[in-house]
Amino acid sequence: MSEGALPVRNAKAHLLWRTPAWRTVRRIVRRRLALPSVLIILIVAVAAVGANVLAPHSPTALDVRHQLEGPSWSHPFGTDQLGRDLFSRMIYGSRVALQVGLGAATVGVLVGVPLGLVAGYSRGVPDMIISRVIDCLLAFPAVLLAIAVVAFLGQELRSLVFALGAAATPWFARLVRAETLGLRERDFVLAARASGASDSRVLVHHLLPNVMAPVIVQFSLSVGQAIIAEASLSFLGIGVRPPTPTWGGELQFGFGFLDQHVHLWAVPCLFIFLLTMSFNLLGDALRDALDPKLRDGGTGHEREEQPG
Repeated sequence: MSEGALPVRNAKAHLLWRTPAWRTVRRIVRRRLALPSVLIILIVAVAAVGANVLAPHSPTALDVRHQLEGPSWSHPFGTDQLGRDLFSRMIYGSRVALQVGLGAATVGVLVGVPLGLVAGYSRGVPDMIISRVIDCLLAFPAVLLAIAVVAFLGQELRSLVFALGAAATPWFARLVRAETLGLRERDFVLAARASGASDSRVLVHHLLPNVMAPVIVQFSLSVGQAIIAEASLSFLGIGVRPPTPTWGGELQFGFGFLDQHVHLWAVPCLFIFLLTMSFNLLGDALRDALDPKLRDGGTGHEREEQPG
């Protein structure tokens, strides 16, 4: 290799190191609890994707000879009152938790972000109508709204995602509306409108990219909220129908054995807590990394770093 190739490669690496995306990653990594949170999320995601391979037993297989057994080598988390392996059911339950959490947050983004953009940019009658609808939805607790939607659509995974997505939509819409109100009079928006750009182009090419940072943070927080809501609905018996394993369903099964068999309720509680807390901590790290007002003591300036 020629000596001239090394400076070129080093220059490219240095430029990559200073890109905005890489700087954001570095700021997230510097947060103390960000990496453990990402690691927990990745572990749960791998378990959900590879449940058929990782689960040592069938999650629905009954074994009356091994009812209510404690943790052992063959059953790491013990068995429930029907002899089903709790470890396998928790692995399969991670599928429902992630599908509902990510699906509900995605529905909230796809519906709430356009509504917030239109309300904040248009003002007038569209803003008044959308704002009143948002206020009406926010007047109902998310779980009660989800219960009403599930009761109408049925206890299916798709219905649960739609119900919790409907509960998350007003939060995204209100957030984006507030951000759009602050951006619509900025110079770059006024310059785009003065140059003849249509309203749709201003919304998509100028306003949407500038509201995505808080939306990403809210997305992470909404995933954790949807996981808790799904567990609450399953605990109440109006979530995904058995025998599909869910963490909230396992918590409901263990509720009748609070004193005798602690593992039946402690294990699902721990899984729900760890995954929800991981998404919340990741959201906090993303907020600190993406909001210039919260970086480096509120100065908005980041100290330049040189690659290792």
